[in-house]
Amino acid sequence: MFDLPTIWAFILALAIFIYVILDGFDLGIGILFPLLEKDSDRDLAMNSVAPVWDGNETWLVLGGGGLMAAFPLAYAVVLPALYMPFILMLLALVFRGVAFEFRWRDKAHEKIWDRSFFWGSLMATFCQGIVLGAFVQGIEVTGREYSGGWWDWLTPFSIMCGFALTAGYSLLGASWLVMKTEGELREKAYFCTRWAGVFTLAFVAIVSVWTPFLSPEIAERWFTFPHLMFVLPVPTMTAIIAALLAWGIIAKRDYVPFPSAIGLFSLCFVGLGIGMFPYIVPRAITVHDAAAPDVSLSFMLVGAVILVPLILSYTAYSYWVFRGKIDPEAGYH
Repeated sequence: MFDLPTIWAFILALAIFIYVILDGFDLGIGILFPLLEKDSDRDLAMNSVAPVWDGNETWLVLGGGGLMAAFPLAYAVVLPALYMPFILMLLALVFRGVAFEFRWRDKAHEKIWDRSFFWGSLMATFCQGIVLGAFVQGIEVTGREYSGGWWDWLTPFSIMCGFALTAGYSLLGASWLVMKTEGELREKAYFCTRWAGVFTLAFVAIVSVWTPFLSPEIAERWFTFPHLMFVLPVPTMTAIIAALLAWGIIAKRDYVPFPSAIGLFSLCFVGLGIGMFPYIVPRAITVHDAAAPDVSLSFMLVGAVILVPLILSYTAYSYWVFRGKIDPEAGYH
C-alpha cells in the first residue's frame, strides 16, 4: 500500500536537513570565533548554544544509521567513495566537542581550546561541503560496487562546495547570535551576518550555474518541461528570501535574519532534491534499487513513526525553554 523506499528516502532527507540547520549554526559560531576577540564575547557565544548543541547531532546519527539500515547498497557505495572526508569530519566533530567542554574547566589553556574549537568547527564544515559536492557531481559505480579512485572526491567543484557551506554555516551562526545576544556582540554579529550573507548568496549563484554542467541529466531536469515548472519557483523564492534577509539586517530586526537563512538552506535543499530524485546515488542507483527488503523497511518504520516525532518534540521543547536573549551573567557550568 505504501512506497516504503520513498518514505524512507524522505525520512533520511528530513534528518539530514534538520542536522544541517541545527548543527550548522553552532558550527558557524565556531567558525566565527576568531572574530570574537573578547573572552566575554566568546563565553556568551558558547553559552548561547550550550543547552542544545550536543543534541543537534542526534540527527546526524539518525541519517547515517538510517542510510545503512534502509539503503544498505547506497551505504556500501557511498562510504568507500568518501572515506577520507567522512573520517576527517567525524574526527573534527569529536575534537570540537572536547574543546567545547575543556575550555570551561581548563582555564589555563583556554586559548588552545578556543583555537581547537575554531579549527574543529571549520574542518567539520569544510568536509561536509566536500561530501556534498562529491555526492552531487556523481560517484562512479560499476554493477553494485564503487569503482572510482581514492581521491575522486577531491575536485574543484567539491572544494568550492566546501567554501560555500562554510559561508552558509557562518551565516547561520552569525544570525543566531543576532537573535540571542545584545549590545556590542549583537552589533558584531550583524556585521558578520552581512558579509556571510553576501558570500552565501554568491556561492548559491555559483553552485546553481555550475551544477547543470556536471551532468546532461541535471541540465535536462532543470531546463526542460515539465521539470522547469518545479524548478522556477526555487530561484524566485530565493530572491524573495534574500531580500527579506537584507531587510532584516539593514532594519536590524533581530528575529528576521536567522529564519531567512534557514529559508535559503531549505530552498537549496529543494533544488538539490529536484535534481537528484529518485536517485540516492546520483545518476547510478535509485532509492528502489538500493532499498532493503520491504519487511525490514516496515519494521523500522514502526520505530521511526514513534521516535522521530518524539525527538522532534523534545528538540522543540528545549529550544522553547531556552528561547529569547541570553543572560550575559549566565554560565554553562
